[in-house]
Amino acid sequence: MGVPRLLRVNRPFRDFWTGQTISLFGDQIALLAIPLLAVITLQADAQQMGLLAAVELAPSLVFAIHLGAWADRRPSRRGLLIGADLGRAALLLVVPIAALLGVLTLPLLYVVAFLTGSFGVLFMVSEQTVFTSLVRPREYVEANSLLIGSRSLAAVAGKALGGLLVAALTAPVAILADALSFLASAFFVRRAEVPEPEVASEDSGGLAAGARFVRETPLLRSALLGTATFNIFNTAFWALLVLFATHEMGLGSGAIGVALGVGALGSLVGSAAARTAGARLGLGRALIISFVVAAAPLLLVPIPVGSPGVSMALLTIAEFGSGLGVMVLDVSLGSFQAAVIPDQLRSRVWGAILVVNWGVRPIGALAAGFIAGFIGLEATMWVAAFGGLTGVLWLLPSRMRELDDVTDEGLVFRDGSLAPGILRPGPALEPRPAAAPAPAPGLDRAPELEPLSAGAIASSKSAAAPREPARTGAGVKT
Repeated sequence: MGVPRLLRVNRPFRDFWTGQTISLFGDQIALLAIPLLAVITLQADAQQMGLLAAVELAPSLVFAIHLGAWADRRPSRRGLLIGADLGRAALLLVVPIAALLGVLTLPLLYVVAFLTGSFGVLFMVSEQTVFTSLVRPREYVEANSLLIGSRSLAAVAGKALGGLLVAALTAPVAILADALSFLASAFFVRRAEVPEPEVASEDSGGLAAGARFVRETPLLRSALLGTATFNIFNTAFWALLVLFATHEMGLGSGAIGVALGVGALGSLVGSAAARTAGARLGLGRALIISFVVAAAPLLLVPIPVGSPGVSMALLTIAEFGSGLGVMVLDVSLGSFQAAVIPDQLRSRVWGAILVVNWGVRPIGALAAGFIAGFIGLEATMWVAAFGGLTGVLWLLPSRMRELDDVTDEGLVFRDGSLAPGILRPGPALEPRPAAAPAPAPGLDRAPELEPLSAGAIASSKSAAAPREPARTGAGVKT
């Protein structure tokens, strides 16, 4: 199997992908190293660990919309990405230095977590505009598959690498590796030079413009409500999984780790299969089916089988199937969102999406513990597993099932109608005249897709593909 075409022919995207792949491995190392550092070195208890998780999440809720509005008006979103990477690298370097000097404390770790989370939000709201400048609309699915494939590989191998680093070299050294990964990301993002779209004009709206765009775009709104519904129940499920696996399934920590590690290979399969699924089923149908595939396998976990071996097998199958579905969902959803969000609103729309998608997660986690106290652990797991399936209900009445593909001219539906997208030259390519796409007979515009005037859409130059992770903190992170 050779090097993927997009990585061979598009050097700026290759540089961007390389930096993000290195950074994703660093993130997975830190996801394990920071909690271990807090528990083992700083003797953190359950409440302190909860607070550590909360301060990492808080910037998404507090700053996402404001940073999105600010980023929309910056002349260089790529410069914001580089600054965010360098800021996170500097902050993470504080941890091993403080540990070396013997001055590392939990309050310092809280401050580092909050500030790195804030730079992370800045990166996420700025990334979409840069990414859309790197590839053509018809390459969204291919590009998303490569980036999300890196995330899947990092999720499988990064945690193992993190465990080895912590065991062999201690947690502070593992966190140093994450800091270095951000430096690598900044280096490669700097190399990924492409023309960026114009900054948002003063008359493009204020802080609320992103939320207003989501509200007034039915398909985008339905997709966001679907992912938020899935996320709230999925977070509840995973918040209780370790407790359920140990107390009810009879599994030890080693068995849980093996089951989740082997099952996580489903994410690799899903990221590789997403492009084929979209081509054969149509982008919208692939997205709808992926909502079901991401949630349905989790129904295997609460089944009372009475055998730890069988329980471990069911947990492995559930993680494999769910991971596969989540990756197809991420790729399909990212490609759709890329085509409908105009550049002048992109960072603000993503700020609004982050607030919703991240905001429901602590609600799901807290609700899971509260409900389990009333109806029991097993019943709550059933509620969470079935609840995840309800996310797809937001999409079924919509026109999403008719969405066939994303082309350079816009979204193509099965009946041949076209929702004009935002035309732009690809990276390192000569600008091409944008021919006006011909709508289907009797259609001035595709219903449900254009709350802006045709002039407003045409004035934008690109549309970005997001990487919203579901269980890892970016996406459905999307």
